[in-house]
Amino acid sequence: MTTLDPTAVPADPELLAEREALREARAALRRMREEVDATELLFGDAAKDKVTDAALRRGRERRLAALADIPGAPLYFGRLDFDPGTVFLDDDDDSADGEHDPADRTADEPDRINIGRRHVHDGRGKPVVLDWRAPISVAYYQASPSERMKVRVRRRYGFGTVAGPDGEPESVLTAFEDEDLMLGENAPEASLGSALLDAEIERPRTGPMRDIVATIQPEQDALVRAPLETTLCVQGAPGTGKTAVGLHRIAFLLYSERERLSRSGVAIIGPNRSFLSYIQDVLPALGEVDVHQTTVNELLTRDLPERMRPAQGWVRRTENPEAARTKGSAVMAEVLRRDLWAHLRAPEETVMVRQGSRRWRLYPEDVRPLLDELAERGVAYGSGRELLSHRMAHAVLSLMEAEGQVCDDRTHTQVRRDPAVRAAVTALWPKVEPLKLVLGLLTDPERLARAAEGLLTPEEQQAVLLPGRPRGPKSAKWSEEDLALVDEATALIERPSGLGHVVVDEAQDLSPMQCRAIGRRAGSGSLTVLGDIAQGTSPSAARNWSTLLEHLGKPTGHLHALDRGYRVPAQIIDFAARLLPAIAPGLGAPVAVRRSPGALQLVPAAERIAPALAEACRTALKGEGSVGLIAADHELPALRGALAAEGVEAPLLGETGMDSARLVAVPASIAKGLEFDAVVVAEPAAIVEAEERGMNRLYVVLTRAVSSLHVVHTRPLPAELT
Repeated sequence: MTTLDPTAVPADPELLAEREALREARAALRRMREEVDATELLFGDAAKDKVTDAALRRGRERRLAALADIPGAPLYFGRLDFDPGTVFLDDDDDSADGEHDPADRTADEPDRINIGRRHVHDGRGKPVVLDWRAPISVAYYQASPSERMKVRVRRRYGFGTVAGPDGEPESVLTAFEDEDLMLGENAPEASLGSALLDAEIERPRTGPMRDIVATIQPEQDALVRAPLETTLCVQGAPGTGKTAVGLHRIAFLLYSERERLSRSGVAIIGPNRSFLSYIQDVLPALGEVDVHQTTVNELLTRDLPERMRPAQGWVRRTENPEAARTKGSAVMAEVLRRDLWAHLRAPEETVMVRQGSRRWRLYPEDVRPLLDELAERGVAYGSGRELLSHRMAHAVLSLMEAEGQVCDDRTHTQVRRDPAVRAAVTALWPKVEPLKLVLGLLTDPERLARAAEGLLTPEEQQAVLLPGRPRGPKSAKWSEEDLALVDEATALIERPSGLGHVVVDEAQDLSPMQCRAIGRRAGSGSLTVLGDIAQGTSPSAARNWSTLLEHLGKPTGHLHALDRGYRVPAQIIDFAARLLPAIAPGLGAPVAVRRSPGALQLVPAAERIAPALAEACRTALKGEGSVGLIAADHELPALRGALAAEGVEAPLLGETGMDSARLVAVPASIAKGLEFDAVVVAEPAAIVEAEERGMNRLYVVLTRAVSSLHVVHTRPLPAELT
């Protein structure tokens, strides 16, 4: 391996040549972007073609964003040397299936391709960098001495960071390392593996999550490249890269199925805004800028009427665990369905339609079969109103034709819009608003008892009632679980449109009703479901993946387990895994691929925890990268004040970003999915006691560190850890 300081001038001619090649590739990318920027759009007449003009502008803006260079991220990270005559690159094709200029190399010279974050071509259209998602790039991740896929040498590049001319960080090629796959599967151990790969995996992280295109492992690559039609469920232990797999799968699908997904859309659903802020830079770094990122609550409230929105926001209350489990259970879907369809009224009056001098009558016994037939068909409630008016109009036309009148579509429309028919439809099949439906059901004990008969016990019915006497949706104190009920009611009234692909992270915490809401969005598409049963902390957290997939409407989804931890050291993961028999019986312990001496520090403190906590924070800050101070939510404000008195400032995550301060204070409830180079955990016993599934929460907290974990406590640690 050849390496040097980022600021040094290479003495090695080959390293100098590699730096020059990287400069040329960056120049080619700039040229591609300038060409798009200089393109003149031929706008049509503003009065007749506004939509087309707006679409053209948006398309160019997206293309410009996708071609933006990211100074701190290397444009490419590896090279493949194939057997001569193996690679055929068409100058006009990103997918690596054309032909090189024969003058570019001799007959026995290997075919070489650079693998990077996006496709880059030179002024002649010849590929300079191939996208990591291209079919031929599979060899970079999958080739091995036993199955080399015609690869002779795999070269990996190392990069350092210096300040660019504008003060922004700029990546500089500092090293390269060759792995000779021609040595065969019996090659000496020293000739295999990669020091650069290990260094990249272990590199300290400051700020938001980075992409992992340079370090994707074979088992991860297989999941990333799964076909669009496949719903994947990934059970991933801490540090196994399950979140990265989900993000890179989106990038891969947008590359391989762009036309289909551009019509239907793609979304990422995360547990909270802090998590989404943490992952927000990954897809743009891969050239994908048009992916909707949202939380479950944001997804469920996005289309609710603004006129009913409470001034303080939708979620104003937290359910107790028993109420949360009941409201989140799938049985509530049937309770809502019963209550909604109970709004139908049996016909009691004759409907009389006037057509000129004639009168046409539909008697209750004529209308009742029409109503019953639609109710039994399972149509959406909102569609039923329209269908009933059509059925009644058809019945009237049958009477008219029996009397010899000639009827056509115009006659049908006139009858359907007749005031008598419209009044009858409104009386028999009244309009229902989802928010008012749920509010009425959860504030009327007798109505709830009728809908929940045989489904909920009296105690469960009492638990799900809303507190107080809200006059309307704006004054009600809704909970997360209530919003899932509103979404279910909305879908019963009018079926929603779907997305082409949805990635849902930390899925183990979804209730069955939340799963149903997400599943409806992906009803005609597919899902990537990511999570860890051991990290389930909500009252409705899943006990197994098969049941959760059924609630998502994808019972045939493929379950895969990632149990090799690449980031979290063995000392930390083994310590946290002592909790697994108590929180996830039967779930295998993760296997860490690296050890880090001194990674775990247990710090018993005296009566006052603040001095020991401050010292642990100072020690963590001596290392590189980010530091997270994690404590029980209710204890964090006092701890921050005590630390400030000790001279240690710990801004609260959310009030500050992960990239604006090296040390941030993190409530235990939002630590899930985040990652810090060093973590200081305060008083594990308080984290366990703070909630019903506190032991699971502690497992989450203990596995957020990738370099060092400092556990500071005045109270005894949970028995499982000792």
